[in-house]
Amino acid sequence: MKPAEDFKLFDAHFHIIDGRFPLVPNQGYLPEMFTCEDYLARMKGYRLAGGAVVSGSFQAYDQSYLIDALKNLGPGFVGVTQLPASASDEELLRLNGAGVRAVRFNLKRGGSEDIRHLEKFARRVYDLARWHVELYVDARELGDLYETLVGLPAVSIDHLGLSGDGFPVLLKLAERGVRVKATGFGRVDFHVPTALMELYEANPQTLMFGTDLPSTRAPKPYSDQDFRLVVETLGEEKAHRVLWQNAAAFYGLIQEQF
Repeated sequence: MKPAEDFKLFDAHFHIIDGRFPLVPNQGYLPEMFTCEDYLARMKGYRLAGGAVVSGSFQAYDQSYLIDALKNLGPGFVGVTQLPASASDEELLRLNGAGVRAVRFNLKRGGSEDIRHLEKFARRVYDLARWHVELYVDARELGDLYETLVGLPAVSIDHLGLSGDGFPVLLKLAERGVRVKATGFGRVDFHVPTALMELYEANPQTLMFGTDLPSTRAPKPYSDQDFRLVVETLGEEKAHRVLWQNAAAFYGLIQEQF
């Protein structure tokens, strides 16, 4: 297998945790620090061309850390934030100018807007700035959300949906155009290679790989073997889509090239 540096990478999901900015305990949990410098040092040896900084439950609605991180990481990096549905158009456009491209609904851990605002807020941010919505959710909850999600203009689901029991619904969502982050392999309760193959076959555009660094609260944190697993499972040509093209197109870095 080729080394990681031979594969262009858009890291579709990672966190920056910087103690200079507000942090909110979530169920008593506060993460260890993981700054931009820590992240870039960890990613040496990868052909890193961009990525998505994702707000965690412990960052609630704070935007200061995210704007700072995007400025420090530079071109190619975008933000996935948490916002109240009451956020003004001016605030959304200000964040868009700073590189934010999505709103996250954290059903798993909280810290985000309530899911009852999902449909209206998703349509609003898409119409205003072409943002998508991202859900951190156990796939067992997706059945009740299915009709809403397939009707929205742009949606992604974190961490392969976490649950094997909900995977059939996730697969149907992928077939209908919902994107799925191939992240957090140490968080799921099923065989990852099989899931990757089935999702890719359902929709070659759906999978977007991310490191999930620094893997806060994950039973098994990210390792370089997770990256190799994608390439070994899918082969180099398909892995190129999952590691770079799918996310780069979804986040607006490149035009769709399929």
